[in-house]
Amino acid sequence: MEDFPENVGAPLEFTVPSVPADENQRAVTDREASRMVIRGACVSFGQLEVLRDVSLTVGRREIVSIVGPSGCGKTTLLRAAAGLGSLTSGSIEIDGEKVRKSLPGVCMVFQHFGLFPWKNLWNNIAYGLKLARFPKAETERRVTEALKLVGLAGFEKSYPHQLSGGMQQRAGLARALVMEPRLLLMDEPFSAIDAQTRELLQFELLRIWDAKPTAMLFVTHAIDEAVLMGDRVVILAGRPSHVKEVFEVDLARPRDRAIIGSDAFVQLRNQVWRALFEGSGGTD
Repeated sequence: MEDFPENVGAPLEFTVPSVPADENQRAVTDREASRMVIRGACVSFGQLEVLRDVSLTVGRREIVSIVGPSGCGKTTLLRAAAGLGSLTSGSIEIDGEKVRKSLPGVCMVFQHFGLFPWKNLWNNIAYGLKLARFPKAETERRVTEALKLVGLAGFEKSYPHQLSGGMQQRAGLARALVMEPRLLLMDEPFSAIDAQTRELLQFELLRIWDAKPTAMLFVTHAIDEAVLMGDRVVILAGRPSHVKEVFEVDLARPRDRAIIGSDAFVQLRNQVWRALFEGSGGTD
């Protein structure tokens, strides 16, 4: 693993703008047009209403973090966006197309690695491309590039049990990146690994995103992670869950480890914490 770069600059000073929940569906003017638009999303399971009137957008080159208490419906919303679940009412559109099934170019990275234990790393990462019948030369190019991007070049013949947890999660990310997605759906991708590796992978993902920015919806329980990764932080709260508040993250990119200690980061982290813990609840 690489050491973190050090930032020698002075801490930033700024005022964190909070966006009222009823305005969170506005156009993303500074990050190109919206890639994904969620309008009035509601999900119920029998008599249990999980999500009510959730509306938000994700720009074409924007990371939107979603944070909320355990069981508030974050994963439910993500699965609906991936076409792996359905809304009771409302709609989700990706590039103007309503999500009724899994759409091309939309990839989800799960909490657990989900690698096939009988396949080596190369074949795990190439699986989606082979399933889509990509030409051999294109598959070779994409897998090679993805392996380099996540720092796993040289481990092509290794099997999942021969890789550390962090390496397995890198492999899961590579399997999504190899599809060159227009939208990445991240379901607490670092929750199953230790704290040190988690921090390393946070900055590794930021490095990858800086190299190839795309739309990303990033679900996490960790407030620090939500602020570090996102251009905006969306708070889901309540029973049923709704968009309680949206915070703009006015932290310059690229972001390195030093940003965590900056006044700007600490101020925003504290504002998100206060907004989150004024009251919340739900069911994932």
